[in-house]
Amino acid sequence: MAKHKTAAAPKPLDLDLREGQSLELLKELHILTREGKINQDSRRKLKQVYHLFQFIEKILQELPASEAGASLADHGAGKSYLGFIIYDLFFKALGKGTIYGIETRSELVAASQALAQRLGFERMRFLNLTVAESARSQDLPERIDVVTALHACDTATDDAIAFGLQKQARFMVLVPCCQAEVAACLRQHKALNLTRTPLAELWRHPLHTREMGSQLTNVLRCLYLEAMGYQVTVTELVGWEHSMKNELILAKFTGQKKQAAAQRLSALMQEFGIEELAASRFPL
Repeated sequence: MAKHKTAAAPKPLDLDLREGQSLELLKELHILTREGKINQDSRRKLKQVYHLFQFIEKILQELPASEAGASLADHGAGKSYLGFIIYDLFFKALGKGTIYGIETRSELVAASQALAQRLGFERMRFLNLTVAESARSQDLPERIDVVTALHACDTATDDAIAFGLQKQARFMVLVPCCQAEVAACLRQHKALNLTRTPLAELWRHPLHTREMGSQLTNVLRCLYLEAMGYQVTVTELVGWEHSMKNELILAKFTGQKKQAAAQRLSALMQEFGIEELAASRFPL
């Protein structure tokens, strides 16, 4: 008689954990079960956060030493996966430095505050603010060393850039998501542009409009950062099999504003017929 196959037991935890890393945190974030197991979806999410942390860790190590330690503002923090992991793996052992999680959903802010208190992560602050409000808030310092925005949707990435510029951020770490504003402008002026330039064929079809809008948005952001004195690197966050929203923009302040980047930014906006966004998104 054929034997019935029993369901395979969950694999034991096989993550590459660092010494002193909090398993309790991973359980509280529902990345691990109470038994220390992990499912495939959580593994993907954790891989993305860990991979991003590797970039951020190098940045934090580059910062000049200070008595107060580094400051990091995480925009669109959500459940603050990224902020908690950074604090656990870097800030906790350092004994100084502060992470600010900025999120518009009050219930997520309250949950993060409670979790930080339970874990003793005393130098984490969570603010129920929009990005624009946070730039004016007295609850944040005048200067922030590192600004992060992971999967910030549509114009939230531009708001994070504006925040970083106002706070004189030494570094910005951006993973944009779901850009729609530029695509809407391309769609609005499509008929005019089709008669004006053959380049408009690149966004004549709706699918191409969306994809071209997304690509163009990030190109403009990079040029804007260069024009404002940042050295910019663009790379993949993780493999495309894990996420299609995969572009990672790393910006390091050098103070050397590039006039050529500003000129190309203006020329591109004129060529694509989206000059109306210059004042609100890319003020030079």
